[in-house]
Amino acid sequence: MKTECNICHQKTELETGFWWGTGYISYFLAVVISLLNVIWFSPIFGWATIYSVWGFLLANAFVLMLSMPWLVRFSRVFYLSIFVRYDESFEKKS
Repeated sequence: MKTECNICHQKTELETGFWWGTGYISYFLAVVISLLNVIWFSPIFGWATIYSVWGFLLANAFVLMLSMPWLVRFSRVFYLSIFVRYDESFEKKS
């Protein structure tokens, strides 16, 4: 991620260790995705055999690995938006 915004020059790392909080957001989103995977996996394959559990774990790991770049980016943007507010009049000031 860039150290500052190209347009408004807002620093993206507000303090040392600022991005540690994004791990919690990313973890929460991964849990939500895993729960959604349970919802679609259960009716299709069921949980009757041990192979179904291993199949779910493999499918879930595959989906989470594919979505990881999105999860990391989204959690960083979301976490930054908690601490930095959007200024609608920024372009008028410039």
